This record gives sequence, C-alpha cells and structure tokens, in this order.
Amino acid sequence: MTELQARPLAGDTARGVAGAAPAAAEGGVREGAREGAREGVREKGLGGNSVGLMGGAVIGVSTVAPVYCLTSTLGPTVGEVGLQMPAIFLAGFLPMLLVAFAYRELNKAIPDCGTSFTWSVKAFGPRVGWLCGWGLLVATVVVLSNLAGVATSFFWLTAGEITGSAGIAALDGNKAVHILTTLVFIAIATAISYRGITATKWVQYALVGLQLTVIALFAAMAIAKSGEVAGALDFSLSWMNPFGVESFAAFTAGLSLSIFIYWGWDTCLSVNEESVGSDRTPGRAALLAIVVIVASYLLVAIAVQMYAGIGESGLGLGNPDTADNVFAVLAGPIMGSGLGVLLFVAVLASAAASLQTTFIPVARTALAMSTYEAMPASFARIHPRFKTPGLATVTAGVATGVFYTVMTLLSENVLVDTIYALGLMICFYYSITAFACVWYFRRELRASARDLFVKGILPGLGGLMLAAVFVQTLKDMWDPAYGSGSSVLGMGSVFVIGVGLLLLGVALMLVMQRRSPAFFRGEVLTKETPALTVAD
Repeated sequence: MTELQARPLAGDTARGVAGAAPAAAEGGVREGAREGAREGVREKGLGGNSVGLMGGAVIGVSTVAPVYCLTSTLGPTVGEVGLQMPAIFLAGFLPMLLVAFAYRELNKAIPDCGTSFTWSVKAFGPRVGWLCGWGLLVATVVVLSNLAGVATSFFWLTAGEITGSAGIAALDGNKAVHILTTLVFIAIATAISYRGITATKWVQYALVGLQLTVIALFAAMAIAKSGEVAGALDFSLSWMNPFGVESFAAFTAGLSLSIFIYWGWDTCLSVNEESVGSDRTPGRAALLAIVVIVASYLLVAIAVQMYAGIGESGLGLGNPDTADNVFAVLAGPIMGSGLGVLLFVAVLASAAASLQTTFIPVARTALAMSTYEAMPASFARIHPRFKTPGLATVTAGVATGVFYTVMTLLSENVLVDTIYALGLMICFYYSITAFACVWYFRRELRASARDLFVKGILPGLGGLMLAAVFVQTLKDMWDPAYGSGSSVLGMGSVFVIGVGLLLLGVALMLVMQRRSPAFFRGEVLTKETPALTVAD
C-alpha cells in the first residue's frame, strides 16, 4: 500500500497530510477516508518493509516469552484459583483476543508506531492519549526488569547444571553478582535492539523455535509420566470451568496474572511502520501470535497439573517455596538430568529473547510521543545507519537497569509484586485502546454488521472486561496480603508500585503540558472521527 503519512518540515504542526494525492487518484472514497484518518500523522524515519507476517508473529511470541511467563506464573496462578488454572488462562485469552480486533482495525486506519498512544489521542484527545502511552512505557520498563532478573537466575542455574557445580548455581543468591549479571543482560539486549529490527527478527526465529520445541517436549513427557508422583491428577473437563473459582476476588487475581502472561503480542503492531503491508500485516501477525501462545499455555497448564497436582508441598504447584520458578523444580523429575538442562536453556532463551524484543514497543512509543511533541524532541532522533530510535532505546535500557537495581535492593519480593502490579498497568492501557476503537469508529458502526462487531461490540466487550479487572485489582491490591504480603505504610506493596507508577505519569504529563502546550492543545496530533468506512 502507498504510504500516505505526512513529512512535515521542522517545527511544522500543520494538520493536513502534506503532499497527499487527491482521494480520487488513490481509489476514491476509501483512500479519502484513509487520508482523513491519518490527519497530522508523521513519518518517523524508521526502516520500512523489514518485517513480514511470520517475522511479526515471531516477534510477538518472543515478546510474550511463553516459557518465562509459565515458569513464573504457574505457581502464583494455582495459588489463587487452584485447579481452574487452565480455565483462567482461557479467560485471560478472551479479552486479549477482543482487544486484538481493536488493534487490527485501528492499525488499518492509522498504521503508526505509537499504537495505543497515537490511537487514543485520535479518539479521546492529548491527555488521555499521553496517559495511555505512559501506561505502555512504564509497563514495558517493569517487565524488562523482570525478564532480565529471570534471565540472570536461569543463566547461573544453567551454568551450575552444565558444570555440575552447586557453587556456581548458588551465585544467583549473591545479590551483588545477581544485579551485576542482570545489568549485563540489559546492556546486551539494548545493544542488539539499537542495531535494528532486522537483526532482532533473525535472532528471534532461532530463540522462539527453541522455546516452542522444548515446552512441547516437556508437556508431552509430563503427560506420559503423570501418575508417577504423589499428588498426580487425572485430567478433568472441570478444569476448564472458570465458574469453579471460589471467589470473585480470587478470579480477578488469577485473571490479572493471566492477562500478564499474554502481554506483549501487540509488539507486532509497534513495528507497523517497518512492516511489509503496514496497514494489514501487523494485525494478522498479532492474531497468529495470540493463537500460538494460548495453545502453548493450555498444553503446559494441563500437563503440569496432571503430573504434579496442586499440593502445597513437594512438587505440587501450590508449594509456596517453588511458586516463583516451577520449571526449576519440575525439569529434572519430568525430563531427566540430561534433557532437563534443555528446559533451563529454554527459560533463559525465552527471557533473553523477550528482553531484546520488549525494547521495540517502549522505544517506538517514546519515538512517536517525541515526534508529536508529547515528549522531549531528543527521543525522536533516528540512527542514520540502523534506522532505529537510538536515544529512546538506550534510555529504556538505563531506566530498566535503575528500576531493577533499586527495587531489588529495597524488596526481596520485587519479582512477585511487580508481576501483580503489571496486570494493573496492562489493563489500564489495553482497555483505553479498546474503548478508543469503539469511539473512533462510532460513526461507522451502522455501516455493516462486520463494522458493528469488529469495530464496536468485540473491542467494547474486551475493554469492559479489562476495566472490570482493573477496578477489582485496584481494590484488592490495597490489602498487604495481595501479592507477596509485604506492605508500605499499611498499604500493599503491589498497590504502591502499580498506583505510584501511574501517578508518576500524571506528574510528568503536567510537566510536559508546560513544555509542549501545542500538543496538549490538540494542534500537533488531532482528535477526530472518520466519516467514511475504511473498507477491506
């Protein structure tokens, strides 16, 4: 498709699409609608036509990091919902699927690397858009810190297994060594992301292939060996019933964790300006990535429940001593000492691969916000050779390192609490994006049954579901018992982390409002509603 994005002169904040051809010359009203939808949208200078359908889907799967997510959330999810873990994984998939329709439709109309930020500005105006962008930025930095920490833990665990040295494996317990190793991982991931999307894509093919192969083997062996240990269970269809969860609070806590493990599929959309067919390919890649991920999660969830059960001792998934790293305990019994190392390598590869690709959405969102004058102009700089937002990528790496170091020194429970807090932030910006789709296309909803469902009903339901989880989680996390059980001034530490980071965004927005009044007056990226349907 012909690019119709604007190339304004320096300092230009004009609303029109510079140099756009007449609508009739581009195919009539459909292209006219598309030009209108891109009013004020600017090119960023990123390298185009670098990512296809499969490459986008691989980047999406890699960012989600299925093996990392499983090892860190299987235990906590069982702790919340028990045997209904597979049902909760399905329940978390539903709003993600519904929101994916919103991303696909908005990307067709406005293929901009700012994604949630740009689209919510178009629908609701600059302030809501800025906060939506901040939600994505801060969620990404928090998850980057967790990914780096998990990569470090499995690096030393794998090194200990390969060398047969318990002393090497124990180095992860040395706080100074752990932090230093984590910072090295962050630096390496930053450097790879700095060099461009093509390098990122080819690294990911190998790492994602390794992950999916190993977890499929692990699940098959777990099912084959079910019944060998105390607490093993026979499969039951009741595991797929979400109404079997004991309480609504437990359901929302489990759902918050489930939503976290799907987070990252939208990275496919962050590379839309670098994709082949920027208005269609990223949306299709996102849907493909989600299907692969949910299939993997259900397979592993059922397999480990059959093998280990949900008991609170030994290999049971409900054992609080092993909840934060289930695979480290199950690898040997299920796969043996030889193949078990493969699972450690897969977790390390998963965390390291996701650490690298997760820089994509944060750097490109910062690039877009800077391009539209919502953040300092320096973040809009594109590396002349690599065609990447260099300063934004490096800044994200530094912010990740600082956040992880500080939180690790302050709290031994940082991993668990930040994962719970992530669910709040993810629900925040995903729900805004879903509602942005409904509001942006509101005049088109009666044009056809398809428009009503894919631009209105489905995204709206997804947004409502995520908003409900956000509100319930906000209420529940006030209790110090939520998450790790730690507290700050009587408030749960999860509440302090989640709400504190969102409030920090409000403060920074007020600062930027003084520095960039044109953006906040709606003069740079305009709020609008398309009058015509953008046809397929």
